[in-house]
Amino acid sequence: MESTIIGEFDTRRGAELAVEHVVQECGVPRSDVFVQPVGGANTSGTRPAGPDAKAAPAPEGHQKLEGRIEVSVDFHGDAPEKIADALKGAGAKTVRTK
Repeated sequence: MESTIIGEFDTRRGAELAVEHVVQECGVPRSDVFVQPVGGANTSGTRPAGPDAKAAPAPEGHQKLEGRIEVSVDFHGDAPEKIADALKGAGAKTVRTK
């Protein structure tokens, strides 16, 4: 069965981690995984990533963090819950099927 599974992330790092999980652990071809902003905002995420992110001041001259990042997976199998679990495990705030 073909479906698209979409996860939304607050950080670029979480989105990239999700891509790796889906490709390496679930066996989805990289060409079936897409990363894009949710809406018209940039793809930097809504908050800094990493253990020291809260302590670090915002660098001057850089874009403001805004907007979530969407990872969508075109899935051609019988177990979409495995993809959804991989997205959630990487930190997806929401996961939906389209």
